[in-house]
Amino acid sequence: MNYNGYQLATFAGGCFWCMVKPFEELPGIIKVEAGYTGGELENPTYEDVCSKKTGHFEAVQVTFDPHLLSYSQLLETFWRQIDPTNPSGQFVDLGQAYKTAVFYHNQEQKNLAEGSKEALEKSGRFNSPIVTEIIPAVMFYPAEEYHQGYYKKFPLRYGAYRKGSGRDAFLNNYWNNDKEKELLKSKLTSIQFKVTQERGTEPPFQNEYWDNDREGIYVDVISGEPLFSSQDKFDSGCGWPSFSKPLQTEGIKERSDFSHSMNRTEVVSTKSEAHLGHVFDDGPKPTGLRYCINSAALRFIPKEELKDAGYEDYYTSFQIDAK
Repeated sequence: MNYNGYQLATFAGGCFWCMVKPFEELPGIIKVEAGYTGGELENPTYEDVCSKKTGHFEAVQVTFDPHLLSYSQLLETFWRQIDPTNPSGQFVDLGQAYKTAVFYHNQEQKNLAEGSKEALEKSGRFNSPIVTEIIPAVMFYPAEEYHQGYYKKFPLRYGAYRKGSGRDAFLNNYWNNDKEKELLKSKLTSIQFKVTQERGTEPPFQNEYWDNDREGIYVDVISGEPLFSSQDKFDSGCGWPSFSKPLQTEGIKERSDFSHSMNRTEVVSTKSEAHLGHVFDDGPKPTGLRYCINSAALRFIPKEELKDAGYEDYYTSFQIDAK
């Protein structure tokens, strides 16, 4: 499944016309192909699969560059296209061919798929159990040319079908901003929600990590994305955790902030869009920067827990004596 460094991912999400466009829009995608998989008949046609006798799923096979796009990001996109609680099919399309499934190509994909399914189940986003199957990838047969890129070839028919099927209405109901806020409120403390979602500020010297001197990393309290390291933390005297640089530049982004009659640079988590704090140019050398971050936007993971918490890549930077 690895060609020129590219990898494969296979997903069944009901009508394959509706599953191509969301993946093709992602950076790092090489090809998205509609087809059939999981059945017994070799080289099935659309008519064969529609007969509901072959056991195939309508599916899409995605060729992607793992250096530009992670499998976890593909999973996130997949869940946002389907009703994972329906065991009979998707929206107006019912039957085996329209059931949902993740077809994993290796053990890593299986682990990630199972983890993401469990996280979705625990999120409380849906009131019913998540029934999407996670099963080994088998032979994938490309669908007829007529079905490839259907949304581009027949945009009016595609748009009418999507709307009429009920897919868009369902997705808008379960993945809208109000729903996101509701879920976050149930997961975060009041101060965490105020800081990350309402751009609030916690009291100085009265927050969890301002004087934390343990070794480890600080991750986004919402997404778990690594943001800062204790190796770059310093006492600035301001009463909030201060860092000279982020762990990875792509983990954060900066925005102009003119609130409270001031001209500041806001720091936001790239993955979750959570407000973190601000960055100033009065920090120590060599960067000269001070990332002044709210503790409520962070979760601290001590160095001795990095491996168990899934952050093994950062373990060696602390040169821990693993006995």
